[in-house]
Amino acid sequence: MTDEQERVQPSGVWATAVGVARVRALESERENALFRDPLAQAFATAGGQGPTSPPLPDEAAHLRRLAVSYSIVIRTKFLDDLLQQACASGVRQVVLLGAGMDSRAFRMDWPEGTRLFEVDTAAPLDFKASVLRQERAVARCERITVAVDLREDWPAALTAAGHDPTVPTVWIAEGLLIYLPEEAVELLLARISAHSAPGSRMGLTLSPRGVIERFRADAAPGSAASMWLSEMPDDPIGWLAGHGWEATSHTLRERAAAYGRPITTPPQHDEQSGGLVSAVRR
Repeated sequence: MTDEQERVQPSGVWATAVGVARVRALESERENALFRDPLAQAFATAGGQGPTSPPLPDEAAHLRRLAVSYSIVIRTKFLDDLLQQACASGVRQVVLLGAGMDSRAFRMDWPEGTRLFEVDTAAPLDFKASVLRQERAVARCERITVAVDLREDWPAALTAAGHDPTVPTVWIAEGLLIYLPEEAVELLLARISAHSAPGSRMGLTLSPRGVIERFRADAAPGSAASMWLSEMPDDPIGWLAGHGWEATSHTLRERAAAYGRPITTPPQHDEQSGGLVSAVRR
């Protein structure tokens, strides 16, 4: 059988990764793209999201889609920059938690000796592998996949795959925490912290207060918003400090302006806190 015939179609939370790939594909087509992801359209097409998006029921739904797409573009650029800065500081160990259709191993330039671990459940990793074979994609660093549920003992699986907790790591949790209940978010951060040597870096995306209430109320069953669970803590900087991290936070609006993509709509009350977080382990 061909990869296409064997491929299991996306479902549940991990199906949202295909939607993220579609957004990245659209951004990559822009003349002034903030990043270029040559694999994104292949992931989107394989997952059933072709060049055109399905129609939406009303203008409000259209605006919500635009808002989510915009946030994906800005957060992708933010985390790309964070990874480059971490590598410039000497970090050579990267962990993508809930990696989904992330193609950074293939689209970014990595220093020699970089090891990149993609942690996710088997279904998205298998789907991704079939697309990568189809595209004959070649990673630009040592890429190691770790098939494990983040609700299970993923640190043991990561260590078994070759991760060394005694040397610095840069951790990325992009678009992940919003799908976990608060107690699972706490456990995830505690586990990250326990496996982070001094000098480790971390990039998180947190959902600002009020987002879930605004987006989930009339979300379609099975849509990304219908599965959102957790918003950011009231004090994300203090929260991370309690786990041993020195953090800096930015709002989407701040970063968008810095990247030359200013948000022109009036500020929302939930934009006072930063949903884009970078942190260093002390």
